[in-house]
Amino acid sequence: MGLRPGPPLLQIDGITKRFGALVANEGISLTLDRGEVLALLGENGAGKSTLVSILFGHYLADAGQITVDGQPLPPGDPAAALAAGIGMVHQHFTLADNLSVLDNVMLGTERLWQPFSRRAAARAALTDTARRFGLQVDPDARIASLSVGERQRVEILKALVPFGRKAGARILILDEPTAVLTPQESESLFATLGQLVAQGLAIIFISHKLDEVLRVSHRIAVLRGGKLVAQMPAAGASKAQLAQAMVGRDVQRVVREAKAAPATAAAPVCMLQGVTVRGHGAWPQLDNIHLALQPGEVVAIAGVAGNGQHALADLLHGLVAPDAGTVTVAGRALPATPRAWVNAGVARIPEDRHAVGVVGDLPLWENAVLERSSSPAFARGGIVRRGAARAHAQGLVTRFDVRGTEGGGLDTITRGLSGGNMQKLILGRALAGDPQHAGPPVLIVANQPTWGLDIGAVAYVHRQLLDACAAGAALLLISEDLDEIFALADRIAVMHHGRLTDARPAADWTLAAIGLAMAGASQEGAHAA
Repeated sequence: MGLRPGPPLLQIDGITKRFGALVANEGISLTLDRGEVLALLGENGAGKSTLVSILFGHYLADAGQITVDGQPLPPGDPAAALAAGIGMVHQHFTLADNLSVLDNVMLGTERLWQPFSRRAAARAALTDTARRFGLQVDPDARIASLSVGERQRVEILKALVPFGRKAGARILILDEPTAVLTPQESESLFATLGQLVAQGLAIIFISHKLDEVLRVSHRIAVLRGGKLVAQMPAAGASKAQLAQAMVGRDVQRVVREAKAAPATAAAPVCMLQGVTVRGHGAWPQLDNIHLALQPGEVVAIAGVAGNGQHALADLLHGLVAPDAGTVTVAGRALPATPRAWVNAGVARIPEDRHAVGVVGDLPLWENAVLERSSSPAFARGGIVRRGAARAHAQGLVTRFDVRGTEGGGLDTITRGLSGGNMQKLILGRALAGDPQHAGPPVLIVANQPTWGLDIGAVAYVHRQLLDACAAGAALLLISEDLDEIFALADRIAVMHHGRLTDARPAADWTLAAIGLAMAGASQEGAHAA
């Protein structure tokens, strides 16, 4: 990857954006050269999304100017951004699964009143761009039939193909591009990026994975509190240096200190035997699952999103019942009602904190007791004991360092919290349990507990989870972050198309073996590789 001579392709000068009293971006100035990868780092709420949204025309800056190839970029105009060659690949794919690759590339490129569709020209443009950048795909393949890595290839091609009202991207924004990829698919993506920049494409690379940032980028820019606080070449930078710049202090990565052997003599906290959940897809959501969790043990489930992990979490949150097999907690079969599982000491950390973890329009104190609102600790005769509930909420805010309540206190509307602080509230609610029943939960089911969190918040969540395990809880960690899995897990299993491998000691797995198992290789084949 080499930088191209000449003036910057992208120039951002003094961009400022306010939302009421909040200054999301303050006087940010950056440049991006042809053939350069600029990594954009920062905590949640640091201003990355706002800056990118201004660049893409979704927000209008209060001050500052952006130029592309020396020409001013009309502010607040997504069509102008596309015409200037700015493309974006979002973390969550925006493809229509029931349409072909060609149809997805063409979406939005033609006017509604155009009398005919220029499919032949679009196919030629897609084929030429795919050949030029080494992104081979079948134009007629249905998106639903493609692997996750192939879908991401289509997302990149959507941005690159020049057709209709859309210029081919010269500046490509990648938002957490490896979040849903296997290690092998990530390697393929990195090779693709090398080809893109070799042909002069400029890339803004947004990621929380510092190893990838150091590997892929030429230059790194760090935002904190809406300000640009650091710029540095990637060569010679360290993860510790980047983490310190992001959060303003040293951050110690949390790693399981002693991977204790499973306590086989103890009765399992939770046991799944031959569990099947059929669902409505082409294959069962869970297919003859066997798993046992011991007290104090961390068992991690790896896999590409959409392979049954969501159904497993719902099962252990009491939201669905198995169609076959048995599930027990502390030797008891529980009905498929969330209240029964909460009362049995199962702590729930759901995947989507905004849609499932909290009710965003309720105040913080109500969300703090939401799962136990009928407990005698917080209600009498169906009437909420506000004093007890608020005292419990204040204890969670203090103990778990939930910030963002300075203006409204416990009456702060929960959706106004940052992602990290919302996750701290959910974590505290899960781990604190019912005040009338002392002690930690017996089982923690944590589904993507650090998704989208910055490095400081990740370290905090990991420490709290491991402390709960040290107190005797079993932790089932469902994660797509393999660094997280290797840092925390005693045993690891991989889920693919609803099937679960044996949970083996973490030391028995390699990154390559997990990647192959995530792609559907047999256990024997993955470990042999």
